Amino acid sequence: MAQHIVVTDYNPEWERMFEEEARAFREILGDNCVDIQHIGSTAVPGLAAKPVIDIMPVVTSLEEVDKMAGRFIEIGYEYLGEYGIPGRRYLRKGGDERTHQAHIFASTDTDNIARHLLFRDYLRTHEKERDAYGKLKKALAKKFPYDIESYCDGKEAFVKDIEAKGLAMSGKS
Repeated sequence: MAQHIVVTDYNPEWERMFEEEARAFREILGDNCVDIQHIGSTAVPGLAAKPVIDIMPVVTSLEEVDKMAGRFIEIGYEYLGEYGIPGRRYLRKGGDERTHQAHIFASTDTDNIARHLLFRDYLRTHEKERDAYGKLKKALAKKFPYDIESYCDGKEAFVKDIEAKGLAMSGKS
């Protein structure tokens, strides 16, 4: 069955759900874990979002992460490897109606790490763009309730624009 795309108003419980899952990731990753960040729309207070918690662990070694795949499977994740982004390890929980996804990057992958954090931080500090993004996502979810590719394609230009603004604001452009 295809994923049902639902966008809901912001839920303050998302932060607690992130913290709970981050503890499990820290336990599994141990000393390999450099940092864990809450990213994506559920990390932006006030932003409407698909209720999927995005977790971004940053590690010293992706090879060590690969060795722990079985531990992630034990706590309910699918371990999908790079899954379309070289240098990333992607995990998801909840099947088609997923509840969590993790994007694990090596600490040396500063471009991907910065891209995710700049996007989140820009929306946290720019209410007009945050609200416009929430409206866009709700409209796309209504238009494409079972078509995740079209939903994502519909957001792409907006996301690229916010990433560029975030880069410019950080002085990294």
